[in-house]
Amino acid sequence: MDDEDTSTTKFGSTVPFAEPKWYDSSIKTPYYNDHHREFRAKIRKFVDDEIIPHVEEWELKNSIPQEAYQKAAEVGLLPAVVGWPEDIFGGRPQGYDGFFAFICFDELSRCASGGVVWGLVGGMGIGLPPIAHFASEELKKNVALPCIRGEKRIALAVSEPTAGSDVANLKTVAKDDGDFYIVNGLKKWITCGMFADYFTTAVRTGDEDSGMAGVSLLLIEKDRKGVSVRPMDCMGVKGSGTAYVEFDEVRVPKKNLVGDITILLRNFVTERLGIGIQANRFAREALRLSIEHIRKRKVFGKTLDKQPVVRYKIATMARMVETTHAFLESLCYRIVIEEKEGGNWLEPLLKLGAEAALAKVQATRTFEHCAREAAHLYGGNCYVKGNRVEHLYRQVLSLAIPGGSEDVMVDAAARLSLKGML
Repeated sequence: MDDEDTSTTKFGSTVPFAEPKWYDSSIKTPYYNDHHREFRAKIRKFVDDEIIPHVEEWELKNSIPQEAYQKAAEVGLLPAVVGWPEDIFGGRPQGYDGFFAFICFDELSRCASGGVVWGLVGGMGIGLPPIAHFASEELKKNVALPCIRGEKRIALAVSEPTAGSDVANLKTVAKDDGDFYIVNGLKKWITCGMFADYFTTAVRTGDEDSGMAGVSLLLIEKDRKGVSVRPMDCMGVKGSGTAYVEFDEVRVPKKNLVGDITILLRNFVTERLGIGIQANRFAREALRLSIEHIRKRKVFGKTLDKQPVVRYKIATMARMVETTHAFLESLCYRIVIEEKEGGNWLEPLLKLGAEAALAKVQATRTFEHCAREAAHLYGGNCYVKGNRVEHLYRQVLSLAIPGGSEDVMVDAAARLSLKGML
């Protein structure tokens, strides 16, 4: 365990770069105040007491117990990651804004487990916002509320075997049948799919050649006849219940229609920012573990931190982590300002599409670099299971590909910016 600072200004680890700069209250910040600091302390205690001690067990079981969700709801983590909709869950904490969600993702990611982070808030963080902010009052009451309370679970079902980042080519069809849709199709790589009670599902309601414009979001309950799931054995993210989800002649009432493709596009922005925050904290953890290691590990008669090439590696990792964190904070601030001026927290997100894509790429490439450098600093020890750096290394692709693979994100950002939409 790293040392804890006993001074009055610093919060958390004393290892250099182990915490964001605003964790030292002597450093002025335009984003955070005492309300954020109070909430941060509350979430950190929850993660330290209720999450980190159970990570290995939950990863081995590939599931997270129900009581963990309910505790996460009680501490405010679950409502915060979906924008704390007051009309559903009640009054927000004093001083609440979008940085509360940032704090939740960042602090939870200290557990350094992609599976636990995704299992606890991944499915909900991307599956519930469309319901909580755009669905009918009936769906908000019957679906969103029990999910925010930690009583039920939800997943976003978009990716398919032949259409991951290429959403315009989705094949899952919702055929008009009076007051119902008949849904047929197969979804793949669905986070929390094994234990979700509901699926916020991207379906084609337009004709075969309708492209992106023909895609809609439909809420499908898992217990409907014709819905089946089966597990996927992935490289990382153990504990997230990643699954295939199949729809075979599933009758879904039209009242379960959530909205059109623009809702999904907004949702992609929050998903990419969430992945970016998670990836950058994982990178920060790799950096922290590296610094702790080089201070103790002796080679050629001196500790690794006395080697110039090692110090260069540490400085480069720190540069990437700190600049990425600042980029993510700046985007979060723009969402916060829009909401404070009277907007819905999801409304301004279409304006951030290109930058959210770039932020995700920046964060996942930072994580990949830091995981690789940490692995080389640990040497052979990192090649053995049970080492936290080895575990982090296996999470790299789980963040680089989902939510829009890196190459697709870079090209999308370039196309949007050249159209004047940056």
